[in-house]
Amino acid sequence: MRLYNLFRRIGGIGIAGLIFGLAGLNNVHAAAPAGSPPGPEVCKGCHENQVNSYAASVHGQKGNLKGPANAGECSTCHGNGAAHVQAGGGRGVGGIINPGSKSVPAKDRTATCLACHEDNRTLAFWDSGKHKKNDVSCSNCHSIHGGNILKKTDPSISPYVTTSKQLQYETCASCHKDIISQIRKPSHHPIIEGKLKCSDCHNPHGALSKAMIKSESVNTLCTSCHADKRGPYIHEHPPVEGNCLTCHDVHGSQHNKLLSQKVPNLCQDCHDWTRHPGTPYGAQRGFPPAGNTGRQFVARGCLSCHNQIHGSNASSAGRGQFFTR
Repeated sequence: MRLYNLFRRIGGIGIAGLIFGLAGLNNVHAAAPAGSPPGPEVCKGCHENQVNSYAASVHGQKGNLKGPANAGECSTCHGNGAAHVQAGGGRGVGGIINPGSKSVPAKDRTATCLACHEDNRTLAFWDSGKHKKNDVSCSNCHSIHGGNILKKTDPSISPYVTTSKQLQYETCASCHKDIISQIRKPSHHPIIEGKLKCSDCHNPHGALSKAMIKSESVNTLCTSCHADKRGPYIHEHPPVEGNCLTCHDVHGSQHNKLLSQKVPNLCQDCHDWTRHPGTPYGAQRGFPPAGNTGRQFVARGCLSCHNQIHGSNASSAGRGQFFTR
């Protein structure tokens, strides 16, 4: 009935115009330019594994409105593959681009990713970062294809791993071998356990700070977690106030609490041994009164008395300036 009423309203001439108009639209669709980029269905004919892994990744999700799935599919990163398809495929044939190939200059590989990700705030200092300056591109760490966006070159052999999730440090380990050897020392931050990530302290996409840390200084970075060491204190310990790395090896150490040396050797780097001799105490060498054997002080655990080593709020009358209890 609705169709009949429509015919009556628009008349015979209108019907003819409508029919020819629809036919014209069909012809336009059928006559799509031969050079238009092929869709994933076409690419899948030769690259089935790559297309399937792409579809499973965040880039292949239609719900990602800013992703390649809604902005040209494969051609977004690989270029217009029409000539590549017409030529029958082949590596580099038809001007096809492989952003992950090491034969492509690092700056060109990165430019492909920045075409979409340039406005990401974490990339604000990419040009100033160490990775960019050392020709590290996005594809060195990230993979467009695959469920996990981070690359993993070697299988994990760590006895501490209790999860099937890929840990971020495993990607960083492909280059930073010296750091990996440190975080596997007895005293370390819980990185290999998956409780802490490299990016919790560093911005791998660039920063103006040294070692691309995510803070203006080492101390402000450390105290963002270790708030009890922040202060301010009435009696400040100068090396603590200056730099946490004066006493600690931040990635890992053989000594307790990430100390760069064992106490008292660490303390005696700054403090003269004459007040608390570095030699074993005997009948003639001990704390007053004279003659105290002082054998209990052999091995000299400085923190047994000076336990407020990061700073003290005790009064000077209570010997707070010596960071004692």
